[in-house]
Amino acid sequence: MKEHFRRLAHYNKWANVRIYDAAAALDREDYYADRRAFFRSVHGTLNHILAIDKLWFGRFTGNAYVPPSLDVIIHDSLTDLRGARDTFDDHIIDVVGAMDDNLISGVFRWTTMEGEPYASTLDRCLTQIFNHQTHHRGQVHTLLSQLTGHAPPLDFFLCMNDDFNEKDHME
Repeated sequence: MKEHFRRLAHYNKWANVRIYDAAAALDREDYYADRRAFFRSVHGTLNHILAIDKLWFGRFTGNAYVPPSLDVIIHDSLTDLRGARDTFDDHIIDVVGAMDDNLISGVFRWTTMEGEPYASTLDRCLTQIFNHQTHHRGQVHTLLSQLTGHAPPLDFFLCMNDDFNEKDHME
């Protein structure tokens, strides 16, 4: 189970590099413009992903972070946001790497943003956060496609292809 989430953590970093590279190629107006997306702009959506990653991984590590709102702008500039994203992606890899299968399959308790107690298994929480990243990164991908006519492919198999050794998986 740990290996699955380790792969997702590495995929997350890989996909974020590609999305941020594409976002950096936008002009300032396109990057910040309200495109009627759920978090308005490319910038707003990228900030939201980081804020919720910080929320969840703060819960996992005991370093509480509760964003003041779901649409908080943590960093005003793409440069600062990207630096924080790169650092946090390494943190995600480290946190997941330190987990063991017993912890991952065990019960995890936290307090919601509304202050309510909640419990589930840690594997479901990890699934939620990696799914959340992919969902909103997909929204950014759509905005990039609309703005530029193309966006970088983000398929999981493209990222994992180098890690897969066919000889090891033949019966």
